Amino acid sequence: MTDADRDQPSDTMRERADESTWFLWVLLDADRRLVAGLFSAGLFATLVVVGVLHPTPGQKLLTRGDPVETLYQALITGTITGVTLVLTLSQLVLSQELGAVGDQRDRMAGAMEFRSDVADAVGAAVSPAEPSAFLRSLVRATKEHAQAVEEAVETDDLDQNLTDLLSTYLDSVVGNADTVTDQLEGANFGEFDVVKAALNYNYSWKLYAGRRIREEYAEELSEEALDRLGTLVDTLELFGPAREHFKTLYFQWELSNLSRTLLYVAVPALAVAISAQVFFDPRDFTSLTFGVGNSLWILAITTTVSLLPFTLLLAYILRIVTITKRTLSIGPFILRETDRSVDVNWD
Repeated sequence: MTDADRDQPSDTMRERADESTWFLWVLLDADRRLVAGLFSAGLFATLVVVGVLHPTPGQKLLTRGDPVETLYQALITGTITGVTLVLTLSQLVLSQELGAVGDQRDRMAGAMEFRSDVADAVGAAVSPAEPSAFLRSLVRATKEHAQAVEEAVETDDLDQNLTDLLSTYLDSVVGNADTVTDQLEGANFGEFDVVKAALNYNYSWKLYAGRRIREEYAEELSEEALDRLGTLVDTLELFGPAREHFKTLYFQWELSNLSRTLLYVAVPALAVAISAQVFFDPRDFTSLTFGVGNSLWILAITTTVSLLPFTLLLAYILRIVTITKRTLSIGPFILRETDRSVDVNWD
């Protein structure tokens, strides 16, 4: 292997990400309702600040022509469109669960076969049923297999270059596994914690490097070391579909929560928008509060409430598309710019 092969990418998602810590927190870690609240607060503040700083007084702007009526008509239409989108998303989620009994039996057989393979890999009679425990057992198994490879390697008979390479690789597997195992401890499915911990296990590079070492140094390693390295690689291969499966389930969970939340919010948002269109006339609210016209306050508040379905949709979709971008490939495919140092020269 070349020096570039040894220069592995960072293990955790935080270290591999280009975004700042706070921005990544907004995209992934923060509660989606809080993110929607931040978006709404930003929208409200923007409307008030623009209205105050505009050279034409807000009262005059709102009574010139019919901007208020046009705005609320657009908000009502947008809310109804958003509810329709929610229903479409719900049907998409449900369609994944519907099927003939033969299809359901095939799904069941595939799931049971995979669970049996995982049970064999982790050395258990039955693999865990709870998602975090299931992933934790797989990650812990990779650590144990890496330690087994280390015990089987006879360093006295190896080139120092290969010894250093194996040490770096196996230490990476063990260290990353310890970190992710701790993160999965007590994590509940339905929350982002399980998927986040899975994203922090950089199995793709470990799978690539393990296969590369096994192929390139087959003549220098003992048969026992090669067998144990092969077991480690096989276990890493199981982690990929396991992560993708739980990621898919999490997306269905999130889309279901999004659909329900939007339906809860849509009716109040519609009520506010319709009431404002029918009953709100800026000429009736000419007094000031904190130096700002009451008509501007009412406009900012009603607009922010009417757009709550959109801000909630944006908050949820931001997390989903961010996770999707970071898990586009399965197996030893490395797509991110930071990982391209792990290049291969098979000559």
